[in-house]
Order: sequence, then structure tokens, then C-alpha cells
Amino acid sequence: MSTRKPILISGGGLASLLLAQSLRQSNIPFKIFERDASFTFRAQGYRLRLSSEGLEAIESVLDSQTFQRFWDKCGKTGGAGFTAYNAITGEETEHAAPETLASRGGKIVGIARGEMRKVFSAGCEEHIEWNKHVVGYELIDSGVVAVFADGAKSIEGSMLVGGEGIYSKVAKQLSGGKLKVYDTGARGIHGQAPTAAFKGLGEGVFSIRDNTRPEGAVFIITNVRPSEMDDPNVEFGWTMGGQPGIIKAPNDDYTIVGKQAAEIAKSLVKDWHPRFKPLFDEMAESEAAFWKITCSTPSGVPEWPNEPRVTLIGDAVHSMTPAGGIGANTAVQDSALLGKLLHEAGGYGPGVTAAYEREMRIYASKAVHLSYTTAVGSFGITIDEKTTPTI
Repeated sequence: MSTRKPILISGGGLASLLLAQSLRQSNIPFKIFERDASFTFRAQGYRLRLSSEGLEAIESVLDSQTFQRFWDKCGKTGGAGFTAYNAITGEETEHAAPETLASRGGKIVGIARGEMRKVFSAGCEEHIEWNKHVVGYELIDSGVVAVFADGAKSIEGSMLVGGEGIYSKVAKQLSGGKLKVYDTGARGIHGQAPTAAFKGLGEGVFSIRDNTRPEGAVFIITNVRPSEMDDPNVEFGWTMGGQPGIIKAPNDDYTIVGKQAAEIAKSLVKDWHPRFKPLFDEMAESEAAFWKITCSTPSGVPEWPNEPRVTLIGDAVHSMTPAGGIGANTAVQDSALLGKLLHEAGGYGPGVTAAYEREMRIYASKAVHLSYTTAVGSFGITIDEKTTPTI
């Protein structure tokens, strides 16, 4: 790393780490500020399905050896492709060939967030400062500093990239409050179970939906990969979603994890077909966790006066519903684009953030709209920009 002022990155999530990989390979100095104490401080979240665009973005950033390591960690699913079932009767309601979700080689490609984070952080660890919660920034004559929750300030950087997710303080400051994240009211639970619990499904991507409740639907989505099916040390995940009002945490506390979350999931599926019950009866209760389903402004990423030294990536600028798995794939496109522009400029340059934001707004606005409209059907949500609460 050179003695130039570093690029400051707020948040140590996937988009931030992939950007760091790009900067590392371009020999551009950087510092990451992460509010957690370590990568293992809390659960790393559910498995991600990678689109062809997401894979291409990741491959454009990583060197060939690192990308091969990443690719080897990915699961590749063919089999039945996508199949939807009626949760109560066990009957198939929809089917699509693998090609409809495939991202490479006719296979559906996915990876756990934790595994993705390990690969993306390789070689960047010494540039991460832990327990640093960024709550804003200050512009100075020759750069920018990050401001932390305890009142301390970072070293001076040439530029700040806000990548700290849906609660980003950098996003609120930069956009003057124009960037909003709406609480759709829909909720989910993530769970895991040993691979043996999934054998009744076979290979493929599955949606299991219960439409019998008068207050709305509840469903799960899961991906069963053949390469790990016979490994007793592996657990597959499932993601449960419920329309607004279906999934409720005690005292509206969605930070609850473990047995309480698991028991609520089990109560919601007590009438499901026996074929699907092992996914819940055999679940690892300690891994169960709630999550809120949020979304940025459905009409697209708003505009704000460009600040040459500050910009945003990932959920900080375009939060999406989990419908279609679009959010993370768009976030890695941000990392690839901004990293490319910084590489071409040899580091910070006065036109970099403006060029990045122009291009990002086009593809990200399309992605947010697609994520939202898909979730309207599957989650039964509606966002009214005047009345829907924000987080």
C-alpha cells in the first residue's frame, strides 16, 4: 500500500469487502470500519442465489486464483430446477426448468453469506478496524474523515464509501434524507436443518406455500444441493416469509434468535404435509432468527447533489426485498463498477463518484422496482411513500 490517503469504507459487509479486494489489487490504500467485534460476532445470514450479472461482477474483481476458490465454495444445483408445492396437500403447483434460474453452465449457483465473506476478506484483514460504528462524516479541505458513535474520528481519507447497510447514517447525511428504507410489515424467519431432512424434496430450488390462513400466506424457499446431501456435518437453510401480520416476534422484538424464533416457525407449519415437516422437526433451533422485510423507494434511487468525496454502495443506497434474490447481486455490481472507476483514475478523482452514481442509478433503480413488484405478489406488501413507516 502506498502513503496516499486511503479510501475509507464504512461497514464490512459483502459489497464493502469486494470493493476492498478491487482496491487491494489496484494498489489503492483503504481502511474498513466495521461496527461488530469480528465476522463471527453475529449470524452471517442466509444463502444467496447468484445471478449471471452478480457472478460476472465478482469474477471481474477477483484474481483468477481467488475466484476459483470462491467458485469452489459455491453450490451448483440442477435437478428439478424450480418447483412450488402446496404446503398442506403436498401437491405440485408450479414447475420451471433449471435454466429459468441458472446463472452459469445451466446450474443454479448459490453460496452462504459467511463463506462469501471469508473469500472476499482474504488479504484485507489487516486493513479492517473493528468496533468502529460510523455515524457520519466531516469534509475537510483535502479529504474526509469518518465520525464514530463514541465521538472519535478516523484518519483522513481521500474519499468515504458508505456500505453499512439499511441503517446507514452516511446515506442519510449524504442524501439529505432523500434515501428512505420502508418497513413493509412483512417478516421472515431463517432456519437450518441437517441435509437428511431435505431428502424428501430431492435436488432443486423449492417454494412451499400455505394459502389457507385468512390473514395471508406463509411460505418457505429452500435450495437442495446434491454435492453435500450425504455429508452429515452440513446443514441446508430455508427462508420463511409471511405476509404482514403473520409472523410476529414477542414484544415486536425481531432481534430474538434461537429457540423462540424456532418455536414460532414450528407453530406456523403444524398443519403442513408430512413430506415437509422434517425441515422444521429436525431444525437446529439455535440458528433460527427473525428478519424484517424492507425496501427502498420503489420508484428508484433518488438523486441528491453529488459530493465528490462521498458515495454509497449496496443496501445503504438500494435496500431490496428478498424476492428474487436481487439485492446482493446488485450490491456486488456496485463494488465492481466503483472499483473499476477508481482503478482507472488511480484512486480518488473529482469525477469518480458522479460517474459511478449516474450508472448505478440506472441498473439499481430497475432492480429495486423488480424486487418490489415481485414482493407485492409473494409477500402481499404495498408501499405508500407518504404513509408507510420508514426504519
